[in-house]
Amino acid sequence: MSPTDRKALINADCTDLSLTKQCKLLKISRSSLYYTPVGVNAETLELMNEIDRVFTKYPFFGSRQIAAYLPRNGFHAGRHRVRRLMGIMGLQAIYKGPNTSKKHPQHRIYPYLLRKLPITRPNHVWCSDITYIPVRRGFLYLVAIMDWATREVLHIWKTR
Repeated sequence: MSPTDRKALINADCTDLSLTKQCKLLKISRSSLYYTPVGVNAETLELMNEIDRVFTKYPFFGSRQIAAYLPRNGFHAGRHRVRRLMGIMGLQAIYKGPNTSKKHPQHRIYPYLLRKLPITRPNHVWCSDITYIPVRRGFLYLVAIMDWATREVLHIWKTR
């Protein structure tokens, strides 16, 4: 049984068992009874949108650089707040990481099957690509399938 289901079993009007004993029996913390979740205020949402806009423009900026860039647009936030909001939004700066391009001796290298294949007619070889376009309420995902011989786009999907 989930904690929310167990919390629903608690009867505040019951005089036989106190709330503390009911919580002990149902194995939920007593503080969870009194907690009401607080939503994100409009100012924080505005700041998050600005962080997203700056990060989309400069994906190599970390929390320090974004915090330094924000006052140019009229926003003020410390580095730790920017870092926390970036974590909530799942944003991470692009930076040079460990050198993973060195091949492992036990890993198999798969051959490129189209290397010596002459592409001379339509519908012989296709390719696909996916990208996203930032729009007002999130992102618009764009998927395209293209024929290599004619360079013609065969199909496009747009999803939100």
